[in-house]
Amino acid sequence: METHFYDYIVLGSGVAGLRAAIELAGHGRVAVVTKCFLGESSSEYAQGGVAVALSDDDDISLHIEDTLRAGDGLCDLQAVSTLVAEGPSYIKQLISWGAKFDMHGSLLEFTREAAHSVKRIIHAKGDATGHEIVRTLKEYSGTFENIEKLEYTYALDFIKDSPNSVACVIALNEKTGEISHYYAKAVIVSTGGAGRLYTRTTNPAVVTGDGMAMAFRAKAAMKDMEFFQFHPTGLHIEGAPAFLLSEAMRGEGGFLKNINMERFCTKYHPDGELAPRDVVSRSIFFEMKDTDSDHVYLDLSHLDRNFVKNRFPKIYSTCLEYGIDISKNPIPVSPAAHYFMGGIYTDDWGRSNLKGLYACGEAACNGVHGANRLASNSLLEGVVYGGRSAKAAVKDNGNREIREQDINITETITIDEPQTELEKIQISMWKNVSVSRDESDLDDAIEYLTQFLSQFEGKTPADRKTAELGNLATVGLLMAEAAKERKGSRGGHYRKDYPDRIKDNWHIYFENAEFSPIKR
Repeated sequence: METHFYDYIVLGSGVAGLRAAIELAGHGRVAVVTKCFLGESSSEYAQGGVAVALSDDDDISLHIEDTLRAGDGLCDLQAVSTLVAEGPSYIKQLISWGAKFDMHGSLLEFTREAAHSVKRIIHAKGDATGHEIVRTLKEYSGTFENIEKLEYTYALDFIKDSPNSVACVIALNEKTGEISHYYAKAVIVSTGGAGRLYTRTTNPAVVTGDGMAMAFRAKAAMKDMEFFQFHPTGLHIEGAPAFLLSEAMRGEGGFLKNINMERFCTKYHPDGELAPRDVVSRSIFFEMKDTDSDHVYLDLSHLDRNFVKNRFPKIYSTCLEYGIDISKNPIPVSPAAHYFMGGIYTDDWGRSNLKGLYACGEAACNGVHGANRLASNSLLEGVVYGGRSAKAAVKDNGNREIREQDINITETITIDEPQTELEKIQISMWKNVSVSRDESDLDDAIEYLTQFLSQFEGKTPADRKTAELGNLATVGLLMAEAAKERKGSRGGHYRKDYPDRIKDNWHIYFENAEFSPIKR
């Protein structure tokens, strides 16, 4: 096995990872380890925009208030305040690096999305905001000679040099099949969420919970794993992916209608289509059940046709490929797995409980999102906390000495027919641990995932597909165990056997690599 030494390693190449790498570039050799091509991530496909308090009609206190309200009482005030207060300077910095957001004359153009009290969402090319930010960060990071991009390199696990200290990443080169060791003073995990746990998801195929599962196996603390956000409006056409139809479509005046073409959202919440997305997702879920349908409709046909085409060009062209003109026709939609609020427990500098291990973006749980993420806060979080975690990694580990460890790869495992096994996991999660949950269903998921993971004990995955299955099952089991422990409803977590909202503010943690939730 080859051994490589860097000053810092970043796992993942979405917005959070690339922003972290740029911050680290002035402090030594940086390796960006990414299992696909550079930039392939949920960030790339984020449509809605970036929530940031930059307009004359907005204020930092309003953005904080909206975030706390959406988080249903479980946000960390310090983390939210940091995100919102530092957000404007980070976005201005992105613009100085070449990011081109949509303008109204010489001023940034702002739109509104669900649960925001004012227009504060900036976007790029209408509905390609994530792509524009990733493009900017890829190009700017390319100007640093000491940032090395290791594409098609799949991180398998961490190696520790003491019980509470990470020193190395074991990774598989998919092109050569070789496993190598990568040592660094600090590792930043920015591998995204785990949307591929579900049959319907807006996430790309690479989003398989890798960093979270690796951190858990290394005994990093995990937090809020029961809170997963289902986007209300994923495209629902047979043979088509659950392509995300941006929250901004409702923010701009789109209506949700059942299969009888009747509006229904105000039956469930006074804000109707502009209620927080967990409420809208459940509204759709219940309405589909009441009307015995597998979808509802998102209707923009009452809006100006040219406005719709120009405001949502990517969505317009994608839907047109499936025979739907969104300026004329109602769009069949249903909820789809979208965003993980839980993850690796960190402080507001991205520090985990392990020395040398940091996390940012969707892989981390720093308390910003609480029980439910406010629309368009995710890209902002990636930029701000990508920068902050890198600053902390340098401050904490600048003088750290890393020594090579004695490492033995144990017996390997290869899963036959990985696609079949993936579909079984996804079916179990969608049936038992999705928009609506109860104890019996959760027990079924826990039993299945526990049995599936038993074959991995003491073994190292021999290939990426096998490793991804193990990681998905690990994260899925954490989610199911946490959801069973929270006997009540809150934010993105809904128990049909305990529908009342839990009023007490407490969180669920996992510690010491055991699937035993701790409430505090």
